[in-house]
Amino acid sequence: MKLGTISTLSLLLLAAGTAQAQDTRLLIGSTSASSSQYGYFVALGQLINDTIPEVSASVAETGATMDNLRRMQRGQVDLGLVTTNIIQHAWNGTQEFDGAPQEAPLLWVYSPAPQNVVVREDAGIDSLADLAGQRFNPGIRGSATEATAESVFATLGIAPDWVRGSTTDVVDMIKDNRVSGYVKSGAGSRLDASSLDISTFTPIEVISLTDEQAAVIEAEMPDISVVEIAEAGEGIAPYKTWSFALAVSATPEMDEEIAYQITKAAMQDETVQRNALAALADYDLTELTMQYGTVPLHPGAARYFEEQGVVIPERMRPAQ
Repeated sequence: MKLGTISTLSLLLLAAGTAQAQDTRLLIGSTSASSSQYGYFVALGQLINDTIPEVSASVAETGATMDNLRRMQRGQVDLGLVTTNIIQHAWNGTQEFDGAPQEAPLLWVYSPAPQNVVVREDAGIDSLADLAGQRFNPGIRGSATEATAESVFATLGIAPDWVRGSTTDVVDMIKDNRVSGYVKSGAGSRLDASSLDISTFTPIEVISLTDEQAAVIEAEMPDISVVEIAEAGEGIAPYKTWSFALAVSATPEMDEEIAYQITKAAMQDETVQRNALAALADYDLTELTMQYGTVPLHPGAARYFEEQGVVIPERMRPAQ
């Protein structure tokens, strides 16, 4: 009896240990729940849960790129939303990361992200210069949108009266005429869901860069691009603005096989991600990744792309 009890106990402990070893739980850092991008990461979590055995993922609402990178560094999230310009700063220890570089290897790029300067139509703002001294939101706190917008306006010598808040708070402030507008990432070439929400009852317009302002940005801010948007939404005139790309990065500690399986699932999926973010139907994620990637890939992601015969640019090859 005694030996049988010990044997049974040993088997139970072994089974529990095996289950624990096989059950890998991941937390995905996303962005504000009112953003179109939040839905993408919920879909990514669903895709991971449905296609990768012994791996379960859940999504945390966060302050987007800067917040996600800080959480990765603290070990609070395993992967999440980043932008190609901010992650380059992190990797190289420049700008916001001056003297404190951080590695967050890339998994893939999923969408270009034009930065839209959205204002109330009745605010009397016809150019970026008109925003000097105006109550204006540069993007949700801790996001790449916020950090990049502040850099753009500083480069152009324009100083709005910055108002901070979550996307939900700022949308309400714009509707109530407490702020003139905000900077918000587009959903591909279209306006973000929060901008469309504002426009339902409050007429809006998107302010364009002038040719002179575009030239200054191109000369002084090589980590972002200037793009022309022809059709952002009904009633929105064509405009020029700055852009980076949205991507998914992981912590350096993520297991190579798990990074491989997640990347494989995302690259081979043809429905789940597109259902969450319709603009993805216009892009090939592998091509976007090789075009816009600014830092080395996670070894697991690199292995997947190499197996597909993809030529990985030198700047994106994992360190040996």
